[in-house]
Amino acid sequence: MTPSAILILIFVYFGTLFLISHLVSKKNNSNDAFFKANKNSKWYLVAFGMIGTAISGITFISVPGEVGNPDLQFKYFQFVIGCAIGFIIVAKVLLPLYYRMNLTSIYSYIEQRLGVVSYKTAALIFLIGRTIGSAFRLYLVVFVLQKYVFDAFHVPFAVTVLTSLGFIFAYTYRGGLKTIIITDTLQTFFLITSVFLTLYFICDSLNLSIFEAFEQVKNSNYSKVFFFEDYQKGTFFWKQILGGIFVTIATVGLDQDLMQKNLSCATIGEAQKNMFSFTAIFLVINIFFLSVGALLYMYADKNGISIPEVAGVARTDLLFPEIAIHHLSIVPSIVFLLGLTAATFATTDSALTALTTSFCVDFLGMDKQEQQKNASVSTRHWVHIAFSLLLFIVILVFNALNDDSVVKMVFKIASYTYGPLLGLFSFGLFMKTKTVKDQLVPIVCLISPLICFYISQNSKLFLGNYVIDNELIILNGLITFIGLLLISKPATGQTVF
Repeated sequence: MTPSAILILIFVYFGTLFLISHLVSKKNNSNDAFFKANKNSKWYLVAFGMIGTAISGITFISVPGEVGNPDLQFKYFQFVIGCAIGFIIVAKVLLPLYYRMNLTSIYSYIEQRLGVVSYKTAALIFLIGRTIGSAFRLYLVVFVLQKYVFDAFHVPFAVTVLTSLGFIFAYTYRGGLKTIIITDTLQTFFLITSVFLTLYFICDSLNLSIFEAFEQVKNSNYSKVFFFEDYQKGTFFWKQILGGIFVTIATVGLDQDLMQKNLSCATIGEAQKNMFSFTAIFLVINIFFLSVGALLYMYADKNGISIPEVAGVARTDLLFPEIAIHHLSIVPSIVFLLGLTAATFATTDSALTALTTSFCVDFLGMDKQEQQKNASVSTRHWVHIAFSLLLFIVILVFNALNDDSVVKMVFKIASYTYGPLLGLFSFGLFMKTKTVKDQLVPIVCLISPLICFYISQNSKLFLGNYVIDNELIILNGLITFIGLLLISKPATGQTVF
């Protein structure tokens, strides 16, 4: 597939999103539509659209790429099982709390429970964590587009990034969440269709039926799922399960991005139906992603395709695009690009909307300024522009510094940034007879990740051969919780939540 053909496909794709955005937002671009989608989203649309938001280009490319590592194989599915348990906990524990308090920003809970400084700290942690995480996710796809499309036209990487963010800004800045609910549904459709069609095309290239392919995957050297052999390794079953649970609670249940969609449903019952349906689809779709990974390596072995290199370093996350674009026919190439684009831009447009919402509500108090609606909409547009530019800068910095696989980097960053949120919300929920010295909370939330970083960097000194993996977020949350206990005091008055 030629770079020109790919470029045309991208423009057609975004043209479709612009049209949807125009139709959805032309009658209502108010802050209520942007922040809460007027509180009338259909749960089944939210559930389906959240798949695209949760999966992202990292799952689409990096997870299949890591299947070829003999020390990893299908170990990621252990983490996915933990995620599923985490989704259920979010639906049964956190969602009822948020609905009972009728929140626009979930960090308003911290304000009512612990104080204004704690509230601003929690919101700031989200802004930092989500900005970095979203930038890393978008970086991966822009890197692929640069390598396979824009290098052919001698377009600088910075221009590719800026153009991508410009497209996302253009179809989200008016309608916000109201637009995202619809566009994410379309993008998730492209994503899921792409996974199944890619599976079909690779099977066809290997002269296998779907059932024969799954049988070969099951009997291959790529399909080991459960790792019970060595508790010291990062792949150990219980470390992955617990890591999945707590990463999900922190990065979904304590994250304005995904919770904002849930809170746009009319009732708690609909929001919970959305979460349960989403969890089932999430489990199934990840099985197919991992199967695609195994088949990609089988195809590469059969056809003598080596893992692409960048600056002399093998990049497993480029194997999928390499095979799809250079070794399969034009139809599979189109299918792959649609899926990759949908996966990543569904994540980024949602994150950009959530970042704008959090800043406008948590720091500018727009939900409390109903008398200034017209001025607030204009201000909201400028905030949207500012976060788009911030993502642009972070992506350029990451491109200059990155020396690790994107999937590992994203989860590592999430462990450091979302750990304090886990500690803050846990303290609020479980220590109802205590409050904190509000002014000291930012110090606790800064010290905790620094301690975790020191322990992680010196793990051999403290822990021998034990490898800290996804459980780092648990340690981070625990240290934050202990720190909050040390600065706590008896609560005065009635503690409701």
